[in-house]
Amino acid sequence: MTVEKHLRVTGVSNVSWKDAINKTIIEASKTIDYITSIKVLEQKAKIDGNKIIEYYSTIDLCFSIDEERLTKKENF
Repeated sequence: MTVEKHLRVTGVSNVSWKDAINKTIIEASKTIDYITSIKVLEQKAKIDGNKIIEYYSTIDLCFSIDEERLTKKENF
């Protein structure tokens, strides 16, 4: 049986919303294994004068639960 967990995270970039999403995935993958998909939930931006200075992307990060993890830990 496959079990997936969802985590809502927000990333920021001074380049674009796409860059904010990519940075968020890269950062999350440092501590979360088995990332399978994302869903973009919200995009916002911070404005200074008439220019966007920061892009924010909130995503639903989906990852699979390692069913054998408990078994692996018990064997050590």
